[in-house]
Amino acid sequence: MRRFSKIAAVALVGALALAGCGSGSGSGSSTSDGSKAVADACKSSSNNQGPKVGLAYDVGGRGDQSFNDSAYAGMEKAISDVDASCTEAKAAPDENDTIRAERLRTLAEGGFNPVIAIGFIYSPAAATVAAEYPKTNFAVIDGYSTTIPKAPLKNLSDLVFAEEQGSYLVGVAAALKSKAKHVGFVGGTHGDLIKKFEAGYSAGVKSVDPSIKIDVQYLTEDPNDGKTGFENPTGGKDAATAMYESGADVVYHAAGKSGLGVFDAVQTAGDGKWAIGVDSDQYLTVDKAQKPHILTSMLKRIDTAVFDYVKANADKSVKSGFVAYDLKVNGVGYSKSGGFVDDISDKIDAAAEKIKSGEIVVPTDPAKVK
Repeated sequence: MRRFSKIAAVALVGALALAGCGSGSGSGSSTSDGSKAVADACKSSSNNQGPKVGLAYDVGGRGDQSFNDSAYAGMEKAISDVDASCTEAKAAPDENDTIRAERLRTLAEGGFNPVIAIGFIYSPAAATVAAEYPKTNFAVIDGYSTTIPKAPLKNLSDLVFAEEQGSYLVGVAAALKSKAKHVGFVGGTHGDLIKKFEAGYSAGVKSVDPSIKIDVQYLTEDPNDGKTGFENPTGGKDAATAMYESGADVVYHAAGKSGLGVFDAVQTAGDGKWAIGVDSDQYLTVDKAQKPHILTSMLKRIDTAVFDYVKANADKSVKSGFVAYDLKVNGVGYSKSGGFVDDISDKIDAAAEKIKSGEIVVPTDPAKVK
């Protein structure tokens, strides 16, 4: 049964072409002008001969200057390098697995192959829909979908990252730059994924100076409450403001669009206060007035994972199951934009080499940070 009558419900935006993928569009806002640019790009994408990709966003969507935008950047590269085209599907807050599954079905029935779901929350839906469409390849960023079916599915992949390793590096940076010996962490949802960020960050801080105080605040205890966790700049600002006011001088966020509130808070806190971004190089996307406060960002190369997966589809070399991106393959790292960590980059890089060699094994559980 065709389900195109439900396209409005799942908010499909249309296919993107190279002409609509300028260097600034990946971090743009969801204004009417931005939407029009995407729509105009759809009109010229029919001649693309590469994979026709369905891209299903997590809450916050494109314009979050973080998680979703990094995925879009990878799609832009695929459009340029592999002659791919794509349709974007937006998520709404407070969705359930049934709605997410219907979004993925609509993309599959529309002939999009592969279908890439951005965010672990799609895992149950992807496991269900991939079994229904064995000729369509599905991938989930940060997913655990391949652990759900009774039997492994050859058309289902989870693209996962060693977030704890990249977070360790920015924890080292925070500790080396903190004059107050007091830092903070703002997490989106209190689940296993975001706890990896906290664990790595705390371990990195403690590796430099075990006496440094670390404040930790999650915006919601519900790991499935993406609206409160990842689309809540006000909550992010309130959490970070409390940390700065209590004496912290560096705050790292792993909270998606909510992290924009952390940047507002550090700007208000003023001189001597730092924030650390996540997923993409957020120094490049924040307001000009905030740039002097962005110490670094933990780079989670979602863009690389998306591009690699689309290219693998073009090359017919897709790997099912878990596909891991760690420091050894540059799947995670840290940014140097702004030059604020140039004087300590040798120490951060030394830590990275120890992680790659196995000399340092970064914990994924905050409870195991010594």
